[in-house]
Amino acid sequence: MFDGTLDHGSRTPVAGTPSWVTLEVAHGGFATGRLMAAGPLEAHELEKLHHIQRPPSTKTRAALNHHFLGDAGREELLALLSSGCYRVTVPEEAALLVTAWLIQSGDTARAEAVLAEISPYLDRLRFYPVPSDRPARSGDGVFVRPASEVITSLRGVRPKPAIQTMNEAIQVWTPLYDRAVELLLDTVEGETPHLRTSESGELIRRADGSPIVEGGWPCRRYPDDWADRAWALLEEYKRERMRYRLCGKPERAKENFARLRGYLRRCARDPRGLTGRDVGMIRKILASFVTSHGAPGSERLARTRAAQARNASLPSRHELAQTLADRIAKHGNEDGIPDLDACLGPLTAGEAAEIGADPGAPIPASLAEKAAHCFEAPIETLVARRIVRSSETIARLLPALSAAVRANAIEPSELRGVYEASYRAFRQRRSLLLLNLESQVRFEELPWIAALVQVAGTQDDSRRDARTALVRAVRLVLESFPQTILPNKLVRELRSLATAAGERIPLVDELATDIFMGDFSASYLRAAQAAAPVVAGTLYERYYGLPLDRLLTLNDVEKRWYDTPTSPGFAALCRELAGAANRRRSGSVAWNGTIIEQAQILTTHNVAPLLDRLDLADELRPEFPDLARRCFEWICRRQQFAIGDWQAQMQSVKNSAYAWRHMILYLALADAQEPQRFLEWAELHLSRQREDFQVRFTPVMAGLRAIVAGGSFDHNGCDPVTGGRRFLGWTIGRHWLLPERP
Repeated sequence: MFDGTLDHGSRTPVAGTPSWVTLEVAHGGFATGRLMAAGPLEAHELEKLHHIQRPPSTKTRAALNHHFLGDAGREELLALLSSGCYRVTVPEEAALLVTAWLIQSGDTARAEAVLAEISPYLDRLRFYPVPSDRPARSGDGVFVRPASEVITSLRGVRPKPAIQTMNEAIQVWTPLYDRAVELLLDTVEGETPHLRTSESGELIRRADGSPIVEGGWPCRRYPDDWADRAWALLEEYKRERMRYRLCGKPERAKENFARLRGYLRRCARDPRGLTGRDVGMIRKILASFVTSHGAPGSERLARTRAAQARNASLPSRHELAQTLADRIAKHGNEDGIPDLDACLGPLTAGEAAEIGADPGAPIPASLAEKAAHCFEAPIETLVARRIVRSSETIARLLPALSAAVRANAIEPSELRGVYEASYRAFRQRRSLLLLNLESQVRFEELPWIAALVQVAGTQDDSRRDARTALVRAVRLVLESFPQTILPNKLVRELRSLATAAGERIPLVDELATDIFMGDFSASYLRAAQAAAPVVAGTLYERYYGLPLDRLLTLNDVEKRWYDTPTSPGFAALCRELAGAANRRRSGSVAWNGTIIEQAQILTTHNVAPLLDRLDLADELRPEFPDLARRCFEWICRRQQFAIGDWQAQMQSVKNSAYAWRHMILYLALADAQEPQRFLEWAELHLSRQREDFQVRFTPVMAGLRAIVAGGSFDHNGCDPVTGGRRFLGWTIGRHWLLPERP
C-alpha cells in the first residue's frame, strides 16, 4: 500500500492490472496482489508443454498461449468448443476459445480487439481452458461442492484414536484378562467367589460401605500344568504389548488386569510368598469380575464378549469414508453426482471383504451428509433435503442457473457452453472493497464477453426464461429463509436475471458500516420509492414511522466528483430517521449503522420491489402469515443462544432485528386481520420460552401491540403508554435487548 503497488478501494487495486483480471481477494475485500490465472503451471499445462514446439527462450505460459493462437492450437480450441469437454475455472480461461470462434467466423476485427486487450498478459495468465474427459453438464441441476472436493474431504477422514483404543482393548487385552481370571479361578477351593447381592441385583454392603465377598478362596490348589499356563499367558502379554501400544489401561498399576498379572507371576514362581492380604485381594477381584460379567465359560460372559467383538469388528468410519470416496470417484470428479443415492447403499460383498466388514453394513449418516454436498439436483430439492441451509448458499448456487438462462440468449450453440462456463467462473470472483460508491466489475466488461454482445439474441423466449428463473429464485429464498436479508451475492444474481428478463427493478446492496462515507447512490432512492407504494398505509409504514409522502417527492439526484449519481435528500432523510439525539456520535461505526439500517427499512432491502414488480405479493399472500411466524420462532431461538463474545452478541441482535423487519413486512402484506391473529399466537409462543428472555422481549411485544392497536412511537421509538419500543438492530451504546452482564 505504501509503495503504490496496491490501491485498496479502487476497481483496479493492483497496479498495472486492468479491472477484468481476476484477483485473489482476502477477507474484507482486500486484493492481495496475486492474479488467479497466474501462478505455477498446473498439471494440464505441464502435460501440454510436452506436445508443442516452442523456442527454448520462450516463457512456458507464453508458449502455451501462442500455441493456441496458432493454426493447430486454434483447431484444438474449436474441437473443445464443439465437444464441450473443457472447464473454465477463472474467466480468463475462456478468452482464446472466444477468439478462436470469432476468427473461424470471419470476425477478425473483434478477435483482434480481444487480443489487443489480453496480449500484454500472455506471458503470465492462462487464456486457455482446462481439458476434461467429459462435457460439462448444463441445466437445472446444481451442487454445493464438486465431487472432487467431496472425495478429498472423505479421503481426509482419519481414524479416531478413541475408537482404535477401544477396539484394541476388546480384541487384544480383554481376552487375556479373561484368561487371567480363569487361571486364578482354577486355584479356588469351594464355591466361585462373588459379591453378595439382593434379589433385585443390587450390591449389599457392610456398614463401612465395602461390598461383601462370598464363596471359596483362591490360591488353595494348583493343577499340575497351572504354572506353565500362567507363564505362557505372561509371555503372550509381553509379545502383544510390543505390537499394540494404543491402550494404556493394561499397564496401569491400580487396574485389576495389572494386579492379576502380578499375582500370577508370584503364584507361578512360588505361591508361598503370598500373604493373607494378597489372597484376600485376589478373591475380591475375582468376585467383582464374576458379579459384573459372569464367570469365564458362562453364557452371560459369552454373550457380553460376543457383543463387544461384533462392535469391534464393525468397519471404522475411516474405512467407510475411503469406500464412499471410491464409489463417488467412479461417477466423476469435476461436477456433481445426480445419482448420489446409488453411492450411499450398504457395503457390497466385495467392499466388505476388502475392509474386513460384514456385507450390508450401512454408510454412517455423518458420511452420507458429507457426500450430499456433491449431490446434483434442482436447487429446490437441495433446500428440501437440507443440503442447502442458508440464503448465502443459494447465492453461491444461483449463478449456475443464471448462467444457463443467460446463455440461452447466445445464438450459436457452441458459444453457449463457453458463455455459461465463463459466467459461472466470473460469479466465483470475490467482491473488492470499493470506496466512493464505485461499482464492482460487470461480466460484460470482460473483453472476450463484450465481443459476444453482437451474437447475443434478444428473443422473447430468453427474456421469459430469465423472468421465470428470477421469480423462482425470489420465491425460493423468501419461502426457505424468510428471516434472512438478501446477501449481496444474491442481490447481484437477481439484478443480473432482472436485466436479462428486461425488468427494471431497483435493487440495492447491503453497505459496510466501517467504510460508509455518508452518501447513497441514486439506486437507493429509486428502490425506496419503488417500495413506498407497496407499504403505504400498512403496519410496516406505521411501525417504522416512515414519511413516505416526503420520500416520494424527492427528486434531487446529482452527480458527484466520482461520477456516481447520489441523492443527498435520501441520505438526509436516513440521518433524520436515525435520530437527532445520536448526532453527537456522528461518524462512528454505530452511527453509520443506524443510518444504513434506515435505508434498509425505507427500501425494505429489495423485498417489496421484488414482490411488486414480479407480481408475487398476491401470489404469496396466503403464505405471509406462516413466513411471519417462522421469523418470530427464529428470533426466539436466536435470542436464547448462549453467546459470550460481545461482537457475536451484537451481530445476533442485528440479525434478529432484520428478521423482525421481514416479519413486520409479511404481516403488513397479509390480510388485514392477520396482525391481530399473529399477536395472539406470538404471545402464546413467547410464554413457552425462558423467563429471562420473556422479560427482555417484553418491550418489543408491547411496542408491536401498540402499533397494531393504532398507536404510534415517539421520536425516540418508544410508546410512553405501554413502555413498548421499536425493535431496531443498531444503537449508540449497548443494545437494550442484550441480557445483563454477569
